[in-house]
Amino acid sequence: MGARDAVGILLAVVWAGASAFALPTNPVFPESTPDPTCWRAPDGTWRLASTSQKILKSKDFFTWEDTGRRLFTREDERRIRHEWKNIWAPDVIKLGNEYRLYVTHIRNAAESAIFVYSSKSADGPFTDGRLITYGKDTGIIDTIDPEVVREYGTGKLWLFYGSTGRVHRVPLTPDGKAIAKGAKPELVAGLHVNDNRDRLRVFEGTYLHRRNGWWYLFASRGRFGDWSYAIVVGRAKKLTDDFVDRDGRPMKDGYGTVILGSEQGDTFFGPGHNAEIVTLRGRDFMPFHCHIAGPHPGQRPLFIQEIFWGRDGWPHFAGPKPDKDVIKEKKTK
Repeated sequence: MGARDAVGILLAVVWAGASAFALPTNPVFPESTPDPTCWRAPDGTWRLASTSQKILKSKDFFTWEDTGRRLFTREDERRIRHEWKNIWAPDVIKLGNEYRLYVTHIRNAAESAIFVYSSKSADGPFTDGRLITYGKDTGIIDTIDPEVVREYGTGKLWLFYGSTGRVHRVPLTPDGKAIAKGAKPELVAGLHVNDNRDRLRVFEGTYLHRRNGWWYLFASRGRFGDWSYAIVVGRAKKLTDDFVDRDGRPMKDGYGTVILGSEQGDTFFGPGHNAEIVTLRGRDFMPFHCHIAGPHPGQRPLFIQEIFWGRDGWPHFAGPKPDKDVIKEKKTK
């Protein structure tokens, strides 16, 4: 979550147990929680929302409960679904004294749009919806999966979004409620689905993280419903530079370094569409959704894993696949 104003502050977490740490295990929330985003409330507790529209709460970032609240009022949610059919992939950030929700409204790939809503409370509901960008106007199919980040140094706001029509970026107005005057979307990452039918070089669900002078662009590739779905990463010195993978190949040509994936037959499969990276006691953690093989096909519970950084500055996990353990902590004396 290093791309956000609220992040960069190390949260002091009180761990239970003086002699042994009780490991949380994945999934940290068993109900379907696809396309997560997380943010902090004024009291230091955490909130997390997803395509499910539920708002979850946690004191320690690892143990989550359903607050019973949703992103929208029931009336507004019914109205949006009547007009647009689907509500996908929220992104919540705090701008000034307001929390902003950037979210996908979609009828089909061509008729897909990103809206922004506002709330004075970290718990919503989010209201006063405004259209940011519409795929039928720009020609970008799958205008979905928004993330808004603030450019280091200038404070300029950027919207990153897209999927099968490729990932794009575009600057926003200072209040974050509209595209900057005269700005046009720029290609950032991934191939068009027509050029890559297996989707292994088609990206979506982008989230950015700034660390040690680099911007890291995390995305998901593959088909979200099976083992091909995986988390990839590239990096750039500036938000407006070309992002490249570990081998120096441009992400806009469909390249990205895979850091978490799965294989056919795995119990945990299709990890992806991560949320913001959150720093706790100097350690970085990434939420994402993941399938679990079993009697509930299509369900994508919430996973959280620690992410590490190599001496070369590139991120990686402890292993190449999702782990049942959120973190591995040695016993303390």
